[in-house]
Parts: sequence; structure tokens; C-alpha cells
Amino acid sequence: MRKLKITELKRLSPEDFKQTEKIPVIIILDNVRSLHNVGSVFRTSDAFLIEAIYLCGITATPPHPEIHKTALGAENTVEWQYFENTLDAVHLLKQKSYHILAVEQAENSIPLDKFRLEKRRYAVIFGNEVKGIDQEVMNRCDVCIEIPQFGTKHSLNVSVAAGIVIWEIFMGLEY
Repeated sequence: MRKLKITELKRLSPEDFKQTEKIPVIIILDNVRSLHNVGSVFRTSDAFLIEAIYLCGITATPPHPEIHKTALGAENTVEWQYFENTLDAVHLLKQKSYHILAVEQAENSIPLDKFRLEKRRYAVIFGNEVKGIDQEVMNRCDVCIEIPQFGTKHSLNVSVAAGIVIWEIFMGLEY
């Protein structure tokens, strides 16, 4: 077994990435405070051809050296938009017929492994590292999904949760 060289990976150039069809998913970061988490979500979104990221509230925006540290340039390839208020982003996406998914521990949440995707456009909201998704935002969501956990901790790091959910959605969408 031999590790592949970067030149053997056949990755898209940033120009080709911009032209490539994306999966119909927008990630919403609701008041995510860690710039490293923001950068990590950019990098994961690049890897799985996410349509865009909406950065809301206190969530930092590019360009920023701490975002770049983990995004490694994905902040320049993945489309993004800033909203002062997360509800404005949700309202806009509902007008565009996106199905709004909260990733949160909540009443009547659907375990991620039981959630079935349909052929539609999705917006997936991830919340603040301590407080989660704001309740007003939760009230506007169509569905809440939850990542089952079996240990002693009550939550996952937001960028880890985003990676798990983005992968599941990428694999579950049949486009």
C-alpha cells in the first residue's frame, strides 16, 4: 500500500470547482463562534460539493487567517453569504422552497440514521457551540435531526457534527 501523491489525487482546480454542479444543500451556521469550526465546515463543504454556506450572527466571515488555517482555501471556493440574523436566512431559503433541517437535540427529533432524504433542496442549520440553535430559529425549521450518541458527553463539536451530517446527506441524495 502506497500513499498517493497530491498530483495523483486528480482534484478539481478552484476554477473547475466553481463550474461543477453542486448538491442542492446550503449549510447555515447559527452564531458559531469558533473560527476553526467555521473553517472546518468550509473545508468539508468543499469536499462534498455543498452549494453554499450562510454565516449568521456572530459567525465570522472570510477573509480571516483563523478561518483559513482550517479551511485551507475552501473559503475561496465554496460560495458564502453573511446574514446578521439567522431568521432572515431561513426566511429567504423557505421562499426558495428549501426544506429546513435543524441539527439539534430536541423533542421529536429524528435520529440521523432514520432520516430519509427526498429529492429536494435542503438547508441544514448547525448552532452555537454552547447554546445550540436559537429556539426562534428552531420554530421555523421543517424537521429536526439528531446524531445518536452513546457515551457520556451530551454533544459533538459543531464541525464534527457538520462532517457527519454532510456526509450522510451527500451519500443519501440521489442526483
